[in-house]
Amino acid sequence: MLPEHTLEVFAKAFDYGTDTVEPDLVSTKDGVLISRHDPNLDLSTDVAKRPEFASRKKTTQVDGETQTGWFASDFTLAEIKTSGATITTDGTRDKSNDGKFKVITFEEPVDFVKLRSTQLNRTIAVYPGTKNPSYHRSLGLSLEDKRIAVITAAGWNSKTSPVDAQSFEPSNSKQMKAKRRQTKSIQSIDSDDHDLKTGKLTFADTALAARATYLRETGR
Repeated sequence: MLPEHTLEVFAKAFDYGTDTVEPDLVSTKDGVLISRHDPNLDLSTDVAKRPEFASRKKTTQVDGETQTGWFASDFTLAEIKTSGATITTDGTRDKSNDGKFKVITFEEPVDFVKLRSTQLNRTIAVYPGTKNPSYHRSLGLSLEDKRIAVITAAGWNSKTSPVDAQSFEPSNSKQMKAKRRQTKSIQSIDSDDHDLKTGKLTFADTALAARATYLRETGR
């Protein structure tokens, strides 16, 4: 309905009665966690339409995948804040609100969730996911300490807090535990397809082969 990972879409979710929001996290050049689904901003912002950033377009490797676009790690938070969030879409979703809402930091949905939990007199949980942590670590922009710092500042670094810290990389969760992350931890997994009624996951041979190659090449 609205560009994802924005305060506006979280507000609408609260109006619909949601009990959990999921801000995915990537890092800016100056080490600030922002809520984006991908390090490649071309997929979820209007950065490509901004001539002042035309020279930032590049082709690079993100966890073994060749991508072309504009990457959060090449922008400061102030620069990213001049861009607007857009719908990530296959062409079927309403894009009329593209560019109207700002990219947000991790602190912003945390503060918003705490405020709305109080106003609505019900607990709303936060499900923060670190995206491509190995990629960020290779750039000197590790995500673990920053995520813990925000959660701790919110008074939520405990097993009873409304936080489920998630990652697709087991090493990321292990590192966070070693760094005294006390929240609940969720191991995310990927599959070729899934059944929404039963929760059953299916894995195509091609997907398994690609995953095996990735694990072998990255040494994980």
